[in-house]
Formats: sequence, structure tokens, C-alpha cells
Amino acid sequence: MERNSPPPGGAGRVPDNFLDKPIIWSIAGTDSGGGAGLAADQRAADAFGVHLCPVVAAVTAQNSLGVARIEPVAAELLDAQLAALAGDMPPRAIKTGLLGSVAAVETVARWIDRLRGEAGGGDGERAVALVVDPVFGASTGAHFADAAVRQAYRELLLPRATLITPNRAEAAALRDSAAPSSPSAEAVPAMARALRDAVGGRGPEAVCITGGDSPDADGMAIDWVDAEHARGWLALPRIATAHRHGTGCTFASGAAAALALGFVTADALVLAKMATAAALRDGYAAGAGAGPVHARPGFARDPRNLPRMSFGEVPRFAPIEAAPSAISADDFGLYGIVATVEQLQKALAAGIRTLQLRVKAPPQADARWAADLQRMATEAIEACRTAGATLFLNDHWRLAIALGADGVHLGQEDLAAIGESGRAELARSGISLGVSSHSLWELARARGLAPRYIACGPVWPTTTKDMPWHPQGPENLAWWCAMAGRPVTAIGGILDPEEVFEAARCGAAGVCVVRALGADPAVFVPPLQTALVRGRHAVPARVPELPSPSLSPVFGRTGSMQ
Repeated sequence: MERNSPPPGGAGRVPDNFLDKPIIWSIAGTDSGGGAGLAADQRAADAFGVHLCPVVAAVTAQNSLGVARIEPVAAELLDAQLAALAGDMPPRAIKTGLLGSVAAVETVARWIDRLRGEAGGGDGERAVALVVDPVFGASTGAHFADAAVRQAYRELLLPRATLITPNRAEAAALRDSAAPSSPSAEAVPAMARALRDAVGGRGPEAVCITGGDSPDADGMAIDWVDAEHARGWLALPRIATAHRHGTGCTFASGAAAALALGFVTADALVLAKMATAAALRDGYAAGAGAGPVHARPGFARDPRNLPRMSFGEVPRFAPIEAAPSAISADDFGLYGIVATVEQLQKALAAGIRTLQLRVKAPPQADARWAADLQRMATEAIEACRTAGATLFLNDHWRLAIALGADGVHLGQEDLAAIGESGRAELARSGISLGVSSHSLWELARARGLAPRYIACGPVWPTTTKDMPWHPQGPENLAWWCAMAGRPVTAIGGILDPEEVFEAARCGAAGVCVVRALGADPAVFVPPLQTALVRGRHAVPARVPELPSPSLSPVFGRTGSMQ
């Protein structure tokens, strides 16, 4: 196949081997000052390593001080641009910015339906993702959308959107033209729910209401995420800079690029937040007014850019400084996970000094089972104290606190289930906390608790648990270890010494073993310990520029326009 020949199957189908980079379309406005619009979108696409096709929907005459004129392109010209691309360079994701007219909104909606109709239902291709950045005005005060355009967004784009990324004022305008121009943070979660429920329950699949331009009092820039996999506030310290032009464009284009790379929406938003933070740090003056932000490759290898995420509607996070600074030096070594006291004692005898007692409650747990669990936990705590070992109790956090266990390990569903009061009680107890994470948004939520360690998994395929996550592989593990800001333990599918070696080489502070303990840990553990030491002294694994997706996305509703 020639490099420029059209792919088989028509518009919207992109075989994995056809192009070197995923393609995204940005349908937006030009900025003659080079700050926002298609210029910012191009910089964001380059930062993610995707190919951007810039489709001009409107032309603006502007500089760093303001917008002098806006001229939407004719619908026929917009349609011609999209038709030319569809036959040769079909997208995995489309991002819209300034559209400027009802005719442009209608044209985009028709093309979304056409592309999704041709992409879906065959050979495993994903439907085209649509990210809508509702650009209704400029920070300088210029207005880009009248009531008719906003209504067209509500009726035609919201039902088709994979994700919308309005700021608070734009979200209010989408929901209710009479709403306050910039709602408070407390009102944002309800507004996001209302937007998802709009158009007769066929609103966007996900909403992220950005807050970078809203002066919240705690010095944090917080964005509310309401998506299939996660709801909560994404937070980073506000970056003090006058050069913020193109921030919203960068965020939306970053999310579209991440979707094109195969990330689910919640993870795509974490990466978009990271890219935007880095772009703000690299902003610069290009005139007398606010200069442009500048997204660059490498943003996802700077730990400063990784946000924290709340579990609920209150943007509350454990202060990072509250955790001992020496925690970064923790070395959990081989971390044995056992289901009985007998297994625990064998593991201790084999030399393991970090253990987790994992006893899952049966569907009909009764008082007798609870008494047995308390007896087992008491015996396990005493055995570990005698051996000078550390014991984490899985799940049963109140029991762990009551019995004086060293720590407790909780999954994110468990942490969500205990609610704000339970998480506060857990924090007040002072018990060490280990938290599971399988994706970027889970890593961000775990960071918000400042735990003793964060588990990354499954590193390799595992049959210990039935889960939807793809194996992270050594590359993602190395990224977790470099970025988490907490000690990371590797878990999942670690069965032999070479896998222990590789996990240690990636920087894992602990390497979790379950089946690898074998029937007789005295036989199986020494080679694992040797491999761990080898890995600690080996050349460190390379940290990838971007992590890999750990879930497969499914998105893309088709409307009924002809």
C-alpha cells in the first residue's frame, strides 16, 4: 500500500498499520496572534505525538490584546475540507473549538454521523471520538456565539459528544442562558450531571468542567470530571503566570489526542491536565498582552504535572507534606500476600518481611466468620511482630485499626464505599495505608490520600483476580514508579525470578507475590530474593514518554441527521 493511498473500508476506518501516528481533526478557528485556536491545538497534538489536521471553521483577526474581527467560513468550504480529509486521513478523534455559526455546527454533526456510521460494526474499529470545547467567548471579552449557536450546540453536538470541556461560564451557558456567568465550585457537580442528562437523557458521554479561570480560595486549579469510570475533582496547584492564552484549547486537544491514542475518557483527562500544566509553565510573551501557553513533548515525565483526584464532590486531599519525607526510601522487598496464618508463618520462616493477610468475606458472612477473621488477624499480627515483619490487613480496615495492625490495604471501590467520613476516620487513625491502582485516574485518586504506598497492577496477566484491566507491563510500572510521588508496589502475574527482577529494575519499592510463594516458600522464596537484589542493582528501566492505556474505550453515539 502506498503511504498516501486511502485506507480500505472507507472514511473512518484506520487499520493499525496504515499510519505512523493516530490522526485527529481540529475543527476550530484561526488565531492570527498564534496563541489559541488551531495554533494551540497543533502544539498540543505535537506534545502527544499525534497528527493533527487543522480544519478552519472561522477566521479571527486578533493579537495578544484582543479580538478585532471574527468571520465564520462558509458551510460549503467547511464541508469541502472535511470531505477531502475523510477520503484520505480519517480521524480517530475530532475536537471542535470556535465554530461560529449554526451552519458550521450542523455540518460537523452530519460528518460525525457519517464517520461513525462507516467506522462502526466491523473488524474491531472504534467509533470516532468527539471532544467539544464550546468556545463562546474570549478572555478579552469578545463574544463568539449568539443564542442560536448555543442552542445548536445543545441540540446537535451534546448528544454526539464523547466529552465536552467547558469552563464554568460556558457550562452555565450550555445549561441555562440565564445562569450565573461563573458558578461556584459547589454548584459544578450538579451542573455536570444536568449536562449529561440533557437532550432527553442523551447528553454527552462525559463532562469535564474546567476551573483554571475560576479563582478558588485554596490555590488549586480544579476541574470537575463526570465520566463513565470516574467522578471527582482533578487538582493541581495553580501556576502563577500571565501567559495563559490557549489554555482551554490545549486541554481539549490534549484530551482528544489521548482518546485517539486509546485511553478511556477519565485517563485522557488526567493526561490533558498534565499537558496543560506543562504548557502553562512554558508559556511566554509574544506581544504586549497575555502570551500563549506552549505544550511540548515530555510533559508526562514530570511528576509535578500529575494531578490528584478527589473521591467525592468535596475537593479535599491529604496534604503531601503530612506524610514522612523518608517514606520515599521505603523498601518493602518481597511483599507476600497470603490467605491463612499457616501460609503467613511459612513465608516468615522463608525470610519475607512484608506481608498482607487477604481474607475475603463470603457472601453470607456471619458472626462466626467474623470471629474467625479476628482470631486469624490477631495471630498474624503477633507472628509478624515477633519476626520484626510488617503486616497489612486487606479490606478490613476497622479491624486492622482495632487490633493494631501495621497497615491496611484497600481497593478504590472499597475506599469509595466507606465515604468521606470513613476516609477521614482512616486518616485520623494514623494507620499505614496501601491503595490499589490500575489506571491513571486511580493513580491520581490514590495520590490524593498520600498513602504509604500505591500498588500498580496487574503488571502481567493474572488469574488471581478477574478484572477488566490490561496488563500494565514493565513500561507502565516504570512510569508509575517515576511519577507517583509515593512508593509503588508491583502486583499481578509475578510468578518467577525474572519477573521479580524486572519489577525491581523498574523501581518498585515492593514486589508482590502470591502464587510465586508456592506450597513451600522455603524453596521458592530464595531465588525470588536473589532476583530482587539483582534488579535493584541493574540498569534502571527506561521511563516511557507516555504510559499505555490499561482499559479499552468504547464510545461514539450516532445521531439522526441526514
